[in-house]
Amino acid sequence: MKNFIKAMDDLPWIVKIILSLPVLDLIWAIYRIIKGASNKNILMLVIGILWIVFGSLSIFWIVDLVCSIFFRRPIIFA
Repeated sequence: MKNFIKAMDDLPWIVKIILSLPVLDLIWAIYRIIKGASNKNILMLVIGILWIVFGSLSIFWIVDLVCSIFFRRPIIFA
């Protein structure tokens, strides 16, 4: 799990932007779930699960896209 988290954190900026697009945003939801489980952070785990259900279907992917552009990483929430 730590390897996946480190790999996602070390991705180039443009790849993070591409992964923030609809449907591909599912990868950031999985990242949140794994990071939440790894850090024993229930809030991030729940948000990751909710992001899978609602992320690509709503405007949540836009939030990830904007945060990836301006902050160079998707919004994590915790």
